[in-house]
Amino acid sequence: MKTRISVLLLLSISLSACMVGPNFHSPRAPQTTRYTETKMPKKTVSTAGIIQGGKPQYFVNGKDIPGEWWKLFHSRQLNVLIQRGLNNSPNLAAAEAALRVAQETLNAQIGTSLYPQVNLQVNAQRNRTAGASFGGGSGSNIFNLYNVSIPVTYTLDLFGGLHRQIEGLQAQVVYQNFQLEAAYLTLTSNIVTTAITIASLEEQIESTRELVKIQRNQLRIVKGQFNLGGASQANVLSQEAQLAQTEASLPPLEQNLSVSRHALAVLVGSLPSEIIIPSFDLDKIVLPEHLPVSLPSSLVRQRPDVRSAEALLHAAMTQIGVATANMLPQITLSGNYGWVNTSTGTFFNANNTIWNFGVGVLQPVFNGGALRAQRREAIAAYQQSAAQYKQTVLQAFQNVADALRAVQHDAETLKAQRNSEMAARRSMFLTEEQYKLGGVNYVTLLTANQQYRLALVNRIQAQATRYNDTVALFAALGGGWWNRDKMTRCVCCVNAKKSKA
Repeated sequence: MKTRISVLLLLSISLSACMVGPNFHSPRAPQTTRYTETKMPKKTVSTAGIIQGGKPQYFVNGKDIPGEWWKLFHSRQLNVLIQRGLNNSPNLAAAEAALRVAQETLNAQIGTSLYPQVNLQVNAQRNRTAGASFGGGSGSNIFNLYNVSIPVTYTLDLFGGLHRQIEGLQAQVVYQNFQLEAAYLTLTSNIVTTAITIASLEEQIESTRELVKIQRNQLRIVKGQFNLGGASQANVLSQEAQLAQTEASLPPLEQNLSVSRHALAVLVGSLPSEIIIPSFDLDKIVLPEHLPVSLPSSLVRQRPDVRSAEALLHAAMTQIGVATANMLPQITLSGNYGWVNTSTGTFFNANNTIWNFGVGVLQPVFNGGALRAQRREAIAAYQQSAAQYKQTVLQAFQNVADALRAVQHDAETLKAQRNSEMAARRSMFLTEEQYKLGGVNYVTLLTANQQYRLALVNRIQAQATRYNDTVALFAALGGGWWNRDKMTRCVCCVNAKKSKA
């Protein structure tokens, strides 16, 4: 009997190869040779003067992005913070846990769908029966009853509905994997851009404080001229107002700096009060000179969001097969083998053996059109996922195009802002000397001061923007996750080892 059951189970598994519903194939990449409407230049413009971030950047088409792209900025402080963030980020830990959930859900479905369900049942009872129960007048009877059985059930997946469910769960694992990669890319990008923002704000604050010193010196000069009768009280009041306006710009900058430092502390998985965020200097952060630009045909395989959307598309397609299989006959095999006796001494004798074997067939006949509606629902859901995938691809190409143009145009902006700063600085010092000699009036001096302050802040902001543009380009191209070492990519494995330790 055991041999018969084994043969039937093997036969049922071999018959489960037919799967209804469409088979999934990855969508083709858009057939385009560039990201932007017009051809990109080979390099960006350079900026006059010795400032970090002023050198030209070269676009290298077809070159791959390194897995740890942030190291191209050559900042040891930045590398340390990113490593700390990768080790401690709750968002990354949540994404890792979600991946493990998806994997174990898949494992559970495989166990219940592809293999027979075998259980061991052991029962022991002590019974008392009365003779009247059997229509007689005899006395009561007390006896023990022992039962050991091994029930086996197996659903014959003749049309592949269960296999399609497993395929859909495998797609969910892929989805969660790329959600983890997206969280990894978001975390590293945010750490770099926040550090650059801190460096920019620190330089703006330092420059504003230097400007305050200059304006205080000018106020001292104007007051001296007023005491000697060479300037009016209106000039003194105007200079005081200008100084107060510049000083008033410091608290908002310091507040923004505090907020950025707090944000960076949280990004690396710490409370703002538990970590000392280092100071960053833009002049010590190297702007990558060569920018790898992946081929457009490779973008859909590199972007985590596109790969996630593709996995959802795959999962949606499997539901069409599941819904189709639910409309067809479902066959279940069951069997039971065991022993029953009133004593344990001769329990396993052949006369005490019990067994049964059965085949159940379920064919939906009438359900008010529910199964057909569920299939149409699955088809509509797939069409929805297909449209969402296409939109994700379009946005991915837009992100890259925007980032490329930002690198190009913001280099031009920095060049212009640097020229404006240098001209405004020369004008301010020249106007100050002319004012001391009585060659210009005080309004002209105030105007020169205001222009220099605005040009200085604009240059610092434009300098930081160039760094952020480079980060945005690396992120838009996928972040190079495919070039990281496998153990580095599997952060969840590392954390699992830590938890066991």
